[in-house]
Amino acid sequence: MIDPQHLAILRAVHQTGSVTAAAARLNLSQSAASHAIAKLEARYQLQVWRKVGRGLQLAQAGEFLLDLAERILPELDHAERVLTDLAQGQRGILRLGMECHPCEKWLMRVTRPYLAAWPDVALDVKTAFRFDGVAALRAHEIDILVTPDPINLAELIFMPVFDYELKLVLPKTHPLTVKAHVEPADLASETLYTVPVSPDRLDIFTRFLLPAGQRPAHHIGIESIELMLQLVSAGRGIAVLPDWLIAEMGQGQNLAALRIGRRGLHKSIHLGLRKRDTDLGYLRGFCDIARGEGG
Repeated sequence: MIDPQHLAILRAVHQTGSVTAAAARLNLSQSAASHAIAKLEARYQLQVWRKVGRGLQLAQAGEFLLDLAERILPELDHAERVLTDLAQGQRGILRLGMECHPCEKWLMRVTRPYLAAWPDVALDVKTAFRFDGVAALRAHEIDILVTPDPINLAELIFMPVFDYELKLVLPKTHPLTVKAHVEPADLASETLYTVPVSPDRLDIFTRFLLPAGQRPAHHIGIESIELMLQLVSAGRGIAVLPDWLIAEMGQGQNLAALRIGRRGLHKSIHLGLRKRDTDLGYLRGFCDIARGEGG
């Protein structure tokens, strides 16, 4: 049977670039790490890696084992944390991944009642704006993914939490406010502020501008929703945000909201889980509270 330590050494060598650095990370001696891999190679009569100059290059067997390590070790780490939590009297740890930038504001409304209802559950939030949240869910790096873009995969389930509409935010004095809705060509001369992700992940581009062969004059990604709204209010540009967030944060500012296209850009926030985890009480509890809060 393959020892998980072999996989841990292999992954650490791949990440650090040397056996010495990998051994230090794993609290092993360099000779112990080398001996463990040599024993594995002798058992199966094959090479895991070969020396190339001062570095190491994975052989075919090493590539296979590295892929195995990347899939198995996160699950083992998670299992160890769960068992530790149970031994300490906790019911578990909820690792939440966020793939919806503005939904941080919504999450604050959900976490307060959830923490009150599940005092023995630890909560760990990971912002997934710049990594593949679905891959993290499948690899057991997170337990629930908050996303507006569900994917049809056999081992996952995505449940809708609330619906919303993306709208254009602009100053009340902007000439476009006289229109019932904007068309793609209306944004050709504008500076467009969005959350800081690439255009291929933004509905304003993929569902509205690009199909019409249009782009804004400038596109700027901004982390802070507050700063984005201040820039729009000052007449520096326009922005695209969920209607519920505009209503919540735009009050009292020199702002107007306009429909994007005749039919609008409608979205839904979903919670993604692994199907085999849907019976875990503390995960189901979060989903129930999230659905109750809505948008």
